[in-house]
Amino acid sequence: MPIFAAESAGGGNFLVSPNVGIMLWTLLAFGLTLFILWKLAFPRIGEALDKRQKAIEEAIDASERTKAEADELLAEYRERLKEARVQAEEIVARARKAAEVHERESLDAARGQREELMEQTRRDIEAETRRAIQEIRNEVADLTVLATEKVTRKTLNEADQRRLVDEALAELDFTALTREGS
Repeated sequence: MPIFAAESAGGGNFLVSPNVGIMLWTLLAFGLTLFILWKLAFPRIGEALDKRQKAIEEAIDASERTKAEADELLAEYRERLKEARVQAEEIVARARKAAEVHERESLDAARGQREELMEQTRRDIEAETRRAIQEIRNEVADLTVLATEKVTRKTLNEADQRRLVDEALAELDFTALTREGS
């Protein structure tokens, strides 16, 4: 009960009441602790903080350099992409021109072949027409000779046959047949 005795004698709490001796020892212990911390701990803590600050600054510098490099690469890639698009457009334009040239050449070749076929067909028709006209002449000549032999009831000699055929052929107009075939 000595605690209560102090309360009753001094009228207050001993923890709250100032005691000069305890205060001096507390200040002395605080000063000694502060001196030891000042000499031993604070320099190490300062060094650690300085190292941490330098590491953070280096990280910031490195990230800024990396960002600058990334920006350069991005600009370079955009430029390459733009060049690639231009090249692709040029390739497409060249392909279109080549296709147009190929189409024109194909059309010209087809027209040439068509003209050749038309000309060949015309020549074939003309040749066939001449052959048919010659067959008709021969048939007319044979019919003329037969008709003349039946009418005159005699066989004609070669000169008479030739003369009759020439006269019959002269009367026929074969030029109309050749004009229609052309």
